Amino acid sequence: MRIGDAAAALGMEAHVLRHWESVGLLMPRRSPSGHRVYDENVLDYARVIQLLQRTGLSLDEIRQLGYSAHDGRQALIAGRRAEVGARIALLRATDQFLEHLAACSHPIIAECPECSEFAGRAARRTEEFPDRR
Repeated sequence: MRIGDAAAALGMEAHVLRHWESVGLLMPRRSPSGHRVYDENVLDYARVIQLLQRTGLSLDEIRQLGYSAHDGRQALIAGRRAEVGARIALLRATDQFLEHLAACSHPIIAECPECSEFAGRAARRTEEFPDRR
């Protein structure tokens, strides 16, 4: 299939596929007339890239993952899993805070000792695991 059909099948814009090709992540075949030809193998690889992006990996990290030996992949994955675990912990703490906040009867939230405790813990987590952006 051509790039427009492949992009539609993947739920993305064609320029994303062109970009992935330009950075060396995808290598679709070319037809005799020079058009990109996307087969199921290339589409599957593109789906893997999409999945890896959803984990928070950058395109550079995805490229590293593809070219790394087993030990290198393990180190990259372990680091990403640690970040995911930290975010999960932060989301759980945030949910607990919201649950408390919904039931908090203090007229001024800043004067609630439990709210202050939640805020202090959240600040420490943010210092330990800063946002990657």
